[in-house]
Amino acid sequence: MLTNPKDHITSTQAAVLVTSFILGVGILTLPRTVTEKVGTADGWIAVLLGGLVAMLLGVLLVKLSQLFPGKTLYQYSQEIVGQWMGLLINLYAVGYFTLLAAFEIRAMGEVTNFFLLPATPIEVTMGLLLFASAYLVVGGINPIARLCEVILPITILLFFLVLFMGFKNFELDNLRPVLERGWMPVIKGLETTTLSYLGLETMLFLPAFMSEPRQALKAVLAGIGIPVIFYVMTVIVVIGALTIDDVVTLTFPTIELVRSFELEGVLFERYESFLLAVWILQIYTTLSLCHYLAGLGLAQLFQKGKFQSFIIGLLPVIYVLAWKLKTINDVFALGELLGYMGMVMVIAVPIILCFIAKVRGMLLGNKQ
Repeated sequence: MLTNPKDHITSTQAAVLVTSFILGVGILTLPRTVTEKVGTADGWIAVLLGGLVAMLLGVLLVKLSQLFPGKTLYQYSQEIVGQWMGLLINLYAVGYFTLLAAFEIRAMGEVTNFFLLPATPIEVTMGLLLFASAYLVVGGINPIARLCEVILPITILLFFLVLFMGFKNFELDNLRPVLERGWMPVIKGLETTTLSYLGLETMLFLPAFMSEPRQALKAVLAGIGIPVIFYVMTVIVVIGALTIDDVVTLTFPTIELVRSFELEGVLFERYESFLLAVWILQIYTTLSLCHYLAGLGLAQLFQKGKFQSFIIGLLPVIYVLAWKLKTINDVFALGELLGYMGMVMVIAVPIILCFIAKVRGMLLGNKQ
């Protein structure tokens, strides 16, 4: 049972939600993290292979959700593994999305404070974004999907426009030789790149809201495909313009690339403002979806009170968790932890549930 019988989304909106969820903080840090892990200029290959792995995992999540039409993970997990084990899985999912929401607003606050609003207390920036999220989320998933449909085309246009300007400093030799150390460094980089595609876990919930759930497979593949293009092009352009030696020393290499632009006779000088404006919009959509899924989990788990009450109740929890992070290193440490928690959501949980469902004869609609 959904919180609102009219709260349905199209397959296109589902794809846009997946894309918007994936495109978060990673777009600013991925060139550094993957280059550190790979140690060569072949990070873009690891990013591409990581996207293919993410698509395979997305197929698994969709197949599991389609076994229980109209239900989210919070509901069918208890049907498969029983009340208490299902409760643990659901609480884990709620905790994951709550922590991820805290991570998103803190990361946004750190970047905004450093590059845009140095005189504004970070607590104010986080609070404003969090209240804006609550205002959107209380309306359900449909307003979130419609907002993402508006924001994503703007994001694509501005991002590629800004990235295209980076070709002025681009040197193809910075990406050569390809596979100079073989495939092993690229394989090592798969861990980092796969974590960058976290957001697939939304497909444990979104098919329940889709007006055409049979289109969920196309939605997840399209939803992952767009970030694959984003990430691959970002890594190629950033490394090609800055070299791997510079990239590994920069906290946010994508922003530093944009700040290096010098175009004479052009009205604007600070081009990173365009990138950051787009990025903040993406953070907002990711935060809103995390906030929504955490509140939905509590509403469906306890089946007491209104959905909106849980959304409001999560506000101080998310804020305090974000406020507890003292430095940017704490933010990155939490991001790494969330990466591994997300892997549990997209690998361990679906595999276990599929296996148990098969053992109990629940596959192919035998018991839904």
